[in-house]
This record gives sequence, C-alpha cells and structure tokens, in this order.
Amino acid sequence: MPNPDTIQTNSAVLTDLPPAQIEGKPSDRAGATTGGVEISFVLPCLNEARTLKGCIEACFECINTHGLNGEVVISDNGSTDGSQEIAVACGARLVHAPARGYGNALMAGINAAKGKYCVIGDSDLSCDYREAIRFVPKLREGYDLVMGTRFGEGTILPGAMPWKNRYIGNPILSGIGRFLFGCPVRDFHCGYRAFTKDLYYSLNLQTTGMEFASEMVIKATLKGSKITQVPLTLHKDGRDRAPHLRPWRDGWRHLRFMLMLSPRWTLFFPGVALVLLGLILGALTVFGTTVVAGISLDVHTLLAASLFIIVGYMWITTAAAMRIFSLTSEIGPPGPIVDKMFKYFTLERGLIAGIATTIGGVATIGWLLWVWAKKDFGPLDLHNTIRPMITGATLVAPGMQTVLMSVIYSMMGIRHRSGTAK
Repeated sequence: MPNPDTIQTNSAVLTDLPPAQIEGKPSDRAGATTGGVEISFVLPCLNEARTLKGCIEACFECINTHGLNGEVVISDNGSTDGSQEIAVACGARLVHAPARGYGNALMAGINAAKGKYCVIGDSDLSCDYREAIRFVPKLREGYDLVMGTRFGEGTILPGAMPWKNRYIGNPILSGIGRFLFGCPVRDFHCGYRAFTKDLYYSLNLQTTGMEFASEMVIKATLKGSKITQVPLTLHKDGRDRAPHLRPWRDGWRHLRFMLMLSPRWTLFFPGVALVLLGLILGALTVFGTTVVAGISLDVHTLLAASLFIIVGYMWITTAAAMRIFSLTSEIGPPGPIVDKMFKYFTLERGLIAGIATTIGGVATIGWLLWVWAKKDFGPLDLHNTIRPMITGATLVAPGMQTVLMSVIYSMMGIRHRSGTAK
C-alpha cells in the first residue's frame, strides 16, 4: 500500500506536514459545531488509497478557504487497500456501502450526508474539489441540480480523457440525452455535480450502477427541476491501475438506460409510423392491384403491409409496457399521459377490443374456408384467395396481442394505483 503521507495530487505532492497545517481542527473541517451543515462532499471509494488523501485535502481546502459549513463523506464500497484508514486519518466521515456498484456507493453516502447540498465526484484526483465553490452560488440561488461541464467553457487537460470518450462517447450520449429528455446541459454524463438533498429525496433514485448518474439528470429534467451548469477542469487521474469505468460497456449501459426511459422515441413513434404505412399500403391492395406512379402494388405489397402493421403494433404495445414498468418501478418519472391511460383503460375494455378484432380476423379466414369447402377443398385461385387470408391474419395477430397485453397492463395498473394511494 502506498504511503498515505506522500500522495500525489493534481498540482503538487503533499508531504507529512503537522496535522494543523494539512488537516486543521476536526471541528473546523466538519463545520458541525457552528450550526447545520450546508454542504457535504460525498465521494464513492473502492481501493483508492493512492489518490483518496489528495481528494479529501482538496475538499477541506475548499471548505476552509471559503468559510463553508461543510463535511466530507467517504462512501467505501469494500476497499481492501487501506482506503478506509486513510479516510478516517484525514478527518473524513466514513460510510460503509456493502452492496457493490457506483449507485449503491453514492446512495449510501448521500443518505448519510448531513448537508443541505451535496457535491459528488470521483476519488481518483480527476476532479479538483477546490473548484466546487463554483457550485455553491448556484445552489444558493435556488437551483436544484448544478452540473459540471468539461466541454465548451470547461477544460480537459492533456491525457485526462481518452479520445473515444472525448470525441465519440460523451458527445453522442450527451446529444442523445438532450434530444430524448430536453436536458439543458452540455455534459450530460459528467459525474462531478452538486444538488440539493431535497431534490435527491424527491427523485427516489433506483439504479445501483453507473446508470445512477443518468437517472439523476433524466428524472430531475422531467420533474421540471431548476438545472444549470458550471465549467470545470478534468485532470488526468492519479491511479496506477485501470479505472473502474469501462467505456464501451458502461457507455452501452447509459444508452440502454436512456432508451428504456424514452420508449416513445425508440418504439412508440416508429411503431405508429409502421402501422400507418401498413394501413395505407393495405388499403391500396386489399381489393386488388393498384398502380401508383407506374408501379404496380399487388398481393406482395399487401403481405408487406401486414408485416408493417403487426410489427408496428408490437412496438407500440411494448413501448406502453416499458413506460408503465418504469413508472410502477419508480425508475422513470410519472407522466400525465400514463395516468390518463390508467384512468380510462380497463381490463374489460382491452379484452373487448382485442376479442372483437380477433373475431373479425377469424371471421375473414372462416369465410375463406367456407369458399374452399364449397369447392370440395379443391384448388383455389391463389391470387384472389390469398388477400382475405392475409387480411384475417393481420387482424388476428394484433387482436391477440391486445388481449394478452391488456392482462399485463391491468396487473401493472394494480401496482400503480396501490403505489399512488400511499
């Protein structure tokens, strides 16, 4: 284990100075004896012995230099390299987070924090916590969430961010986040941020891994919280090992999570477009050949129209199921459209609609069987008889889908209503 008294920081090497010169008196550093704690620095930690002391020092320097009433909370996620002892020796308050995961560690630390505001970031010296003072005026102005931004007016020092993160991952994921949810920040996935404890409690965050950072921004945005950003500097981390972050794996996890919380863009609207296209093509070909701009649309087009309608309807119903699940699981924020759907949708109405559509499809296929029976089940004119067969199958598939999804929606609705009744 490295010597905790000689730890490299972003700008210098802290040597073994007397406690009064580096740590200060515990009462001054915690700010707990002069009234309520205003700001809590909450740092997740997993085997960060090489860099943890420098981070804690920077936090306390920010507190003392600017006369803040603050504390430093280290939420340890099971370190085995002496990080826990370093945290205590440096005057931080140690919290144990037994469940592994970035989100678990942060939630344990934030729950234990005493401050009105929380500042979170990494424990690898990539964040200069002396810059955290930039968050404070915004929080005092009434902002609920203040994001750090490393792009634009922010600074990324040489070697601090791999090129694929800087020019591919972060810009693309941030752009997708802004498009899907309308979040007013440039650096959507910056983990260095500050927020009010009231906002944290109101969001009821659920994710336990790296998605925690995305969930906070998304739910705060959709909740209508006051959000702003301040420029910060990203330093090269001081680790002598690979970071916990895995760019491709964790990037996909963030993207997957954002898509799951926005099924209207990923499934619902594309599904509606497919259904409308299928209905138009079906209307043109269900009774015979139609020529459009010199192009003959016939039975093959009708078959394609059937496919569009069935697949599009599957996307629409799946999008509704995903949205309901995120609501009932408290992953996503409640929405007025979903509440209205629960108000007007009932299992009985869904069953009636699904069964009626299915009966229409079965009746169409039954008529075809009757025609076949009149010919003693002999050869049929495929060109003409295939149309009612396709039409009937197209009605049966969404009809049965409606019946099955009605049962699932009803089960989810029971959980939703029981949750809102609390």
